[in-house]
Amino acid sequence: MKAIRKRIFAFALLSVLLLQLCACGGSGTAEKTSKTDFVLDTSATITVYGGNEAENETLLTACFNLCKKYEALFSTTMETSDIYKLNHRETNIVSDETAALLTRGLYYGTCSDGKFDITIEPLAALWNFDAESPKVPDKAAIQKAAAAVGYKNLSVSGNTVTFASDQTQIDLGGIAKGYIADRVADYLRESGVKRAIVNLGGNVLCIGGKTDTEGFTVGIQRPFGADSIATVKAKDLSVVTSGVYERCFYEGGKRYHHILDPSTGYPYNNNLLSVTIIGKNSCDCDALSTVCFALGLGKGLKLMEKMNNYYAVFVTEDYKVHFSNGAETALSFQY
Repeated sequence: MKAIRKRIFAFALLSVLLLQLCACGGSGTAEKTSKTDFVLDTSATITVYGGNEAENETLLTACFNLCKKYEALFSTTMETSDIYKLNHRETNIVSDETAALLTRGLYYGTCSDGKFDITIEPLAALWNFDAESPKVPDKAAIQKAAAAVGYKNLSVSGNTVTFASDQTQIDLGGIAKGYIADRVADYLRESGVKRAIVNLGGNVLCIGGKTDTEGFTVGIQRPFGADSIATVKAKDLSVVTSGVYERCFYEGGKRYHHILDPSTGYPYNNNLLSVTIIGKNSCDCDALSTVCFALGLGKGLKLMEKMNNYYAVFVTEDYKVHFSNGAETALSFQY
């Protein structure tokens, strides 16, 4: 099921190095309680530290129910979802949550001058990286699909969504997991949880840290590798990566990846392998990872200079690691 297209490489992008992600045995007070489930088209793990094990297990079940609730709103393929109904013009009224996420997506469309575009669905569906044997679409079909993409053809007022073009279709895969991670974290904090890690298939959000003063150690995956190219200390922070290795295929000796340029209809080709964003809000980190990848190293670094308390890690084709200003000092990177 193509529920949310981004980051389906199970546990791929980021690994939480300190953890053995398994539930504690026994009952009563728990060192940590962990639950894994397949949601949002990926294997996700949520771990809560301390507290009562039985209560934690109830919390974790509720967290995954939240994930499923939002998937049922944002999916492009579930026929009952807000996005499916919008795309098929069955309604123009959406939930508060969908309206909020659409509005945030349009904000990043404006900030990036369309390089981040939540109306990418015609192109995303055409390329179909989820196919058993993906292939480069016909050039004429790409041009037609690219012409249908344009965030300016979409507007949101309250809970009402308006399309300026009959061809406009929405895909929230570039931002939805971050939004969902934030909502899960909100629920855990409201429930009194002080330390936890929410890992939605690579979108990692840390509540608290390893201790009161030290963050969790989160690894940034080496592109096309099984190890980490760098690690970061994350305390009350989210760590989100966009990379060419997440979903790609080769044709005619050339690699094609899923981060598509709305203006050309083809994958971006800018000497980048991945971009990782670290900051408080996972939704913003999710969108910014795609925005910075689309902008490329130079313009991406310049953008991050304007983003207070958000940091970026770029990995180029030569596997060199590039940090935005202050990142190495602020986050205790090791690589």
